[in-house]
Amino acid sequence: VGFYSFSVFGRSNKKTERKEMTMASMKRRWAAILLASITLQSISGFYIPGVQPQTFQSGDEVPMKVNSMTSIHTQLPRDYYRLPFCQPSGGPKMASENLGEFLTGNKVQNSPYTINMLTEAYCVKVCQVKLAARDYMTLKLHIKRGYHNNWIIDNLPSAAVGLTATGQKQKHYAGGFPIGFVASDTAEAYVYNHVNIIIDYHQRDPDVAGYRVVGFAVEPMSIKHEFQGGYEWDGQETEGWTKQLSTCSSNAHMERSMIRANQVVRRDERILYTYDVTWRSSDTMWASRWDVYLNEDHLVPAQVHWYSITNSILVVVFLSLLVISILVRNLKRDIAGYNAIAALADEENDEDKEETGWKLVHADVFRPPSASMLYTVFVGTGVQIFITTLSVICFSAVGFLSPARRGSLMTASLVFYMLCGVVAGYVSSRLYKSFRGRQWQLCTILTATFFPGMAFFVFLFFNIVLYFLHSSASAPFLDVVIVAAMWCCVSIPLVFLGAYFGYKTKTLEYPTVTSTIARAIPKPAALLNPWVGMTVTGVVPFAAAYVEFFFIMTSLWMDQFYYVFGFTLIVFLILCITCAEVTVLLVYYQLCAENHRWWWFSFFTSGSTAMYMFVYSIFWFRTLEASRMLMTYLLYFGYMFLFCFAMLLVTGSVGTLVSLWFVRKIFATIKID
Repeated sequence: VGFYSFSVFGRSNKKTERKEMTMASMKRRWAAILLASITLQSISGFYIPGVQPQTFQSGDEVPMKVNSMTSIHTQLPRDYYRLPFCQPSGGPKMASENLGEFLTGNKVQNSPYTINMLTEAYCVKVCQVKLAARDYMTLKLHIKRGYHNNWIIDNLPSAAVGLTATGQKQKHYAGGFPIGFVASDTAEAYVYNHVNIIIDYHQRDPDVAGYRVVGFAVEPMSIKHEFQGGYEWDGQETEGWTKQLSTCSSNAHMERSMIRANQVVRRDERILYTYDVTWRSSDTMWASRWDVYLNEDHLVPAQVHWYSITNSILVVVFLSLLVISILVRNLKRDIAGYNAIAALADEENDEDKEETGWKLVHADVFRPPSASMLYTVFVGTGVQIFITTLSVICFSAVGFLSPARRGSLMTASLVFYMLCGVVAGYVSSRLYKSFRGRQWQLCTILTATFFPGMAFFVFLFFNIVLYFLHSSASAPFLDVVIVAAMWCCVSIPLVFLGAYFGYKTKTLEYPTVTSTIARAIPKPAALLNPWVGMTVTGVVPFAAAYVEFFFIMTSLWMDQFYYVFGFTLIVFLILCITCAEVTVLLVYYQLCAENHRWWWFSFFTSGSTAMYMFVYSIFWFRTLEASRMLMTYLLYFGYMFLFCFAMLLVTGSVGTLVSLWFVRKIFATIKID
């Protein structure tokens, strides 16, 4: 910022020399980069709440809702009331949900727990359940598969209070709390049938009686409840609701040290569910109550993300210096030499003229690639996904896609992808027109349907299978129809609209004329073999972003909150810059080796980053400690394939378009007879 101020005041001097002006300009650029980095750091955890704050009076009911149970080991969310838990009077009722919530497996319903503002509760009975044979097997299986409850109060998800290895209490703010545990010695399953509900509240104005919920945590416990005097309750008689329990107090909150025996899960076992409610005053403002969820109470230091950024910047700087030192120097020499030869008279250069290098392929360099229609479809779709990704990351970085609105990220992704269909149609049509393609209708249809059709039918297949597996991840039929309608009635027409303008635009002109007969390509050296470049080069862009990929994978598959989108934006841009630089450098060497088939080469050179991402996901899969269910493997590798294929289209399109600009630029600078 100091550099920026200095450069502004320096410009006011009329006697400033040109060299000083150049230095001031460079300083302003570095100052802008520094300011952008500081800004992105400050907004990496920022969000706009997105919901109206709710103020409660003392004694008001504070509704608690339950969401689907989740397990990182199966990746199959389950309906909360599928297990033998207490149900609210009148049966469960669905809370209002948006499209993104249904598509991401959320199923929010009301609960039987009664909570009132500032009203402490001690060992309140909810219900008693007798485990039938089927209930016993179902509950035991879900405990062994590591399922977690996800409760919600005032739109805040429940944090889990547990014990560390040293016996200290610790909060975990993502993923909910477990429904039970398996004893390591006996391998028996135990259910958490008692919960300490801890709610933090904030009073904005001490003179006004109004309170807001700013924190919510659950401490689960397993207690084998017993009534005083040996009374046995069938769960129905009215007398049982008033009988005192000997296993917990009616005037003191439950502590782990008070537990005499845990509640085992067995057939015909009676399980009594109880809860405590504790209210704690907090200085946390309502607008910042999500901060601890986003940074996990600083569980992952910000230095880790800065390490990722530093690693990425070093890769970009190294590549930039390499590109400048090789390309700029060689191109200046090549262009000067070619133009010097062309300037000589015909009778003077007959003996001296012996052209070598990339000029030799001038009559073939813009020859359309094989499968040109598929090529243009890939590039157009890649640009569409690129703009969608960039838009979603930018909106998330400035806080418009709030975690307080579950499913907003998914909804925004669908809307942006749908609207960017115009760009996909325009890019694919312009490129296909430059290849002299005639089947423009088929090209446009493929652009509108190839990738979204593949993604939709994969989603539809999984949705049908999940329906028969009784998973809450199965979206309702109406929502599937809505997604199909968005695709058919909005996205596809927008692709055709973009294609219309693309075909009406003047044909993309190339600086050289393509010959009728293609030039033979000489056998390349081992290191210049195109397959080497298309398979090995992707490791460089992947290395520039692999640290951030780890956090993204953790968020996708381990129910963690991810909201450092400021860092994500920087890493995404660095990834694209790295792909562009690597591709341009290798395309230059391929042209020097007299290989004019650079179209697909440029696409797969940068697109091979996706291959390394998929390989990385295979090794990362062990982190989940996945169950032996076939559906878990299908879900993980099916959706990771879609993710990596989209990544192939994005990075491949970046490499293709930058290479096209580069090739046109260098061939426009030389004189060709």
